[in-house]
Formats: sequence, C-alpha cells, structure tokens
Amino acid sequence: MLENNQEHLRELNNTEGQEPKVEEQETKQKSVVDVTGEGEKTATEQETPAEEKSTVDEQVDTSDTGERSPAEENVETADVAPEASFADAEAAAETTTGEESPTTEEAMPEVDPQDFQVGDLVKGKVIRVEEKQAIVEVDDSKLDGILPISEISPMHIDRVSDVLMEGERLTLEVIKVEEDALILSKRRVTARQAWKNLMEKFAAGEYIEAEVKDLVKGGLVVDVGVRGFVPASLVEDYFVEDFSNYKGKTMTFKIVEIEPENNRLILSHRDVVLEEKEKRKKELLANTKVGDILEGTVQRITDFGAFVDIGGIDGLVHISELAHEHVEHPSDVVAVGDTVKVKVLNVDPERERISLSIKETLPGPWENINEKIKEGSIIEGTVKRLVSFGAFVEVLPGVEGLVHISQISHKHIGTPQEVLEVGQKVNVKVLSVNEKEKRISLSIKEAETSEEEPYELPQESSGFQLGEVIGDQLKKFK
Repeated sequence: MLENNQEHLRELNNTEGQEPKVEEQETKQKSVVDVTGEGEKTATEQETPAEEKSTVDEQVDTSDTGERSPAEENVETADVAPEASFADAEAAAETTTGEESPTTEEAMPEVDPQDFQVGDLVKGKVIRVEEKQAIVEVDDSKLDGILPISEISPMHIDRVSDVLMEGERLTLEVIKVEEDALILSKRRVTARQAWKNLMEKFAAGEYIEAEVKDLVKGGLVVDVGVRGFVPASLVEDYFVEDFSNYKGKTMTFKIVEIEPENNRLILSHRDVVLEEKEKRKKELLANTKVGDILEGTVQRITDFGAFVDIGGIDGLVHISELAHEHVEHPSDVVAVGDTVKVKVLNVDPERERISLSIKETLPGPWENINEKIKEGSIIEGTVKRLVSFGAFVEVLPGVEGLVHISQISHKHIGTPQEVLEVGQKVNVKVLSVNEKEKRISLSIKEAETSEEEPYELPQESSGFQLGEVIGDQLKKFK
C-alpha cells in the first residue's frame, strides 16, 4: 500500500504547475539536497482539492505497516506558502541541511599553522633583514617565518646582512611551530644536501674545492655547506709555521674522514699534493730520456751530492757531476733553492731513480783552450797526481797537463816523488796544446831555465878613461 501511495504522490506532482520546479532548481543551486522534492510537495499541498487530499490522508493512515516514509511525512508537514520568497526558501534549506554556503574568501585554500610540522620544507621571500634574524614571508601561510642568525650558515657570521638581502627567495626547514610564527632554518637545508654530495664524492674518491674561512688552533676551517676541518699536519707535505696567508684561499682537498651523524668532516690538502706528485713522477719516468736537458730546483744537499726536483721527481746529481773542477762539498757549488740546468744520465723506472749532471750542461774547460793557453807560455799549476812516468798538473779548472818525468828536473830522477808531491804549486812551460785530444804537454825543467836571467856585458861607449875603470885599484899603491 505504501508503494501505491508514493506512486500516487508522484502522479499528483507531475500534474501541477511549473512554479514548484523553479523553486526546486533554485534550492539545488544553494547546495540543498532534498530527495523527496519538498518544494514540489509544498505546491501540491496548496493546490490539491480537499477530496484528493483527504483520500491521500486516509491511504497513509490505513497503511498495513503503521510506519510512514519520509515522503509521506513531508506531505503532511510541508506548510511553506507558494508565495514564499527566495530568501525564505534558502533559510528553510539551511535549516533542513544544517550547512552554510561557503563564501569566496573561505573557498580560497589557505595553510593553517597547525598544518606545518617540524621538518617540513617551505619556500619564502625575505621581507626584512635585522641584525640577528631575518623575517620571511612563507608561501601559502598567514604566518611569517623567523630565520635566526644561527640557522643561516654553518660558519659564524656577525650580521645577517652579510649573507642575506631583502627579496631573496629561500628554501627553508621548519624547526619549530609557534602560534604566531614559524621558526625556520636555512643551514639545515644546506647541510642535508651538502652531506649527500660529500658522501658521494668520498665514495668515488673525488676531490673537493673550498675556501678557507677561518684559522683555528691546530688547523684550518673551510665551508663546504657544512664545517670542514683541516689539521695543520694535513695542509702541506712540508712543515708550515704560519698559516695566516691561507685565510680566504681556495684550495683542493681530499675527504679523509666523514661522519654526518656526528657532524664530523676531516679534509687533507697534503694528500692531494702527494697524489699529484706521484702521478707526475710516473709520467716523468715514462717520458724522460737519457740525454734530455731539463731545468730543476735544488731540494736537498748531502755529502755525496745534491737532489734536484725536475717537476715531480727528485734526481741525484753526484758530487763528481757538479762541476768540471774538483769539489770538496756540494754546498761549495750549489745551495737549496737554486735553479739549475741538468742533463739526464740514467733513468731507472723500476727503482724510480734518475741520475743527473750539472757539469754536462756547463761549457767544457777544453773549449777554446788554444785561446786560453798559449804554447811557450809559462804558467802556474798544481800537482794533482803522480805516476811512474810523470806528474799531472792542473793549469785551469778541469784542465790538466802532463809533465813527463824527463821534464821534471835537470838532474836524473828515478820517480817523480823524489822532487814533487801532490798539491805542490809549480811553474810549468807549455810545450804543446791539442784541443781535439784534450792533451797538454808541460815542462818544469824548461820553466826553471827560462827563469834564469843571462849575464849581459855593459855596452861600450867612446871616450872613456882607464882611470874610470881601475882608478880604485890604483889607490892601493899610493
């Protein structure tokens, strides 16, 4: 029976005028949901003849179930007059649904402070720079953000204006949510990305470049998005007494220790230097050939020679290869820091050793020897060696001549040691010079003969008297 009643109600609604339908459409535009068509039933109730309305009431009252559907209840209780205004219908709709129509302002999305959580990333624009903080206009929020000076950089800064300016846009992390502001951090955002990049470079063994920001006891402090420390022993491959010149300097470093969880980053420039030297050493050993003339710097001096850096590897110049003349000690010829030319004598890649010579790059003492020493001249020399057939006398640095045993003395001698000794200074006469064969013949005996002045008689003159010659002798007989 209930189903028959509902069908009868729908037939009645369909036969009525258009005014209830318009009212229903307007009600729907205001988001009022009425599954039973309240507007239509109100109009129906006003226009249904008394006989039909009575019939409907009887059908509803005599239902077998004794329960009334929402449609039936609406039919009985609807009392809205057909002349009701649109405002009255809207008010009735609000009463029915319990909801209010959202305004334009409420419809715009807005992030409330409670929507932010600690750790969230936000974007914003710096709108004011103060001495110890910056104020940030956070996107999609009614609240401003406060960026404390301690949360701007991993390094110490004195003023916010040193690193930030108004209008600058930043990506920040929420570290605290307050009722009237968000406390933000730039340092943590930078550090998070920096640790990620540093871990990747550490795993790959790559170098990083950074500027030395500060000098502290025991080393250097650098900024790589996080604070990095370079111990004094890892700055150079040699001892550094004063680090004042390093501040503000951009250097290359190798990561030797990294612990993001402990905020620990240890760097080394010394390792970079040593690895680069090792690389250059291998290249030099592979490319350097015997006979090459190179330029180097004297690095160390020992009793047996000098070590010269030729661009990545130290080669040894033996004491005998320092000069053409005899050298008592290498320090007599070279000093640490001197720039010298050297000739490559030998290369041993397996032992990583290179033998060098300075002497071979210097003009030879025999060059143009005929212009320096003339045949027949008498010069001074030093006895260097004594042998059975004579004595070798040095007449110029690196130039020795032979005095044959027959040219040592006017008298017969069995050995040179009878009249000469090593280191003795002697005068020698140059008998011959052979530049091509690098030989000079000398004579001590002829030098001594040349030194004796012959007796010369006085020249005769006309008109002398006998008394002028023997006058003193005649006085004895008086």
